[in-house]
Amino acid sequence: MVNLVYNKNQTLPTAEDLPSSDETPVDNQLQNDIPNLLLSLLAELWVNRDDWYFGVDMGIYYNPEEPAIVPDGFLSIGVKHDTGERGRLSYVLWEEENILPILALEVVSEKYNSEYEDKLANYQKLGILYYAIYNPLSGRRGRFKHKQRLEIYRLISGKYELLQMENNRVWLPEIQLALGYEKGEHIAWYREWLYWYPAVGDRYLTANERAIHAEMIANQERLVAHQERLAANQERLIAHQERLAKQEAEEKVERLAERLKMLGINPDEI
Repeated sequence: MVNLVYNKNQTLPTAEDLPSSDETPVDNQLQNDIPNLLLSLLAELWVNRDDWYFGVDMGIYYNPEEPAIVPDGFLSIGVKHDTGERGRLSYVLWEEENILPILALEVVSEKYNSEYEDKLANYQKLGILYYAIYNPLSGRRGRFKHKQRLEIYRLISGKYELLQMENNRVWLPEIQLALGYEKGEHIAWYREWLYWYPAVGDRYLTANERAIHAEMIANQERLVAHQERLAANQERLIAHQERLAKQEAEEKVERLAERLKMLGINPDEI
């Protein structure tokens, strides 16, 4: 576990003094798109909360003498979400009251970048409670094709232990959300994505999916209302036809009675 206690007489660098990135570009689109999807979902789920922060491709500084660790994504709880117009340049632990991220996320690189070894060891040493690795190449090709699509580790007695997936997700009680994967459409791209889930039930929808769902419901309601109007019109038409038929029958009886009378027959006596 990393010692997060610093010499009080030591002048610590600020976020502005430190590089905001390790200048290492991501090597595939998913390394940005997946964390940003998780961030956008949290922004909707926790819109009324100001005690969390989700960083994407941002440096975590844990020691002024060491370079930053840069996960594809990370979540911290108990820190200010709104830090002003500029926001965070990087996540500097001594400026965050030494609050560690609770979750680090890595998307396996096309050119493998030691997500299962060095990065796992680094996050374990740092003391991040959960470490999630998403492997888009699982079951297909590459060095780690036999790894699970999503592996989530929990720090237990200083060591990461792989958690059991259930329905392609893992419940994280400290966050009160489950992290999992399934296919869906995001940024006009239909593929497998990571999503947040409630304790029971389907995943949380994106804003676009909610808008589409709301439009579908509205269309369904309009269709039902239209069908109800058609049914009411049909009932009125049937009632009108019945009245016409009754009126026609009555008129026919009256004409027959008139003819009988003309022949000297009293229709009432028939």
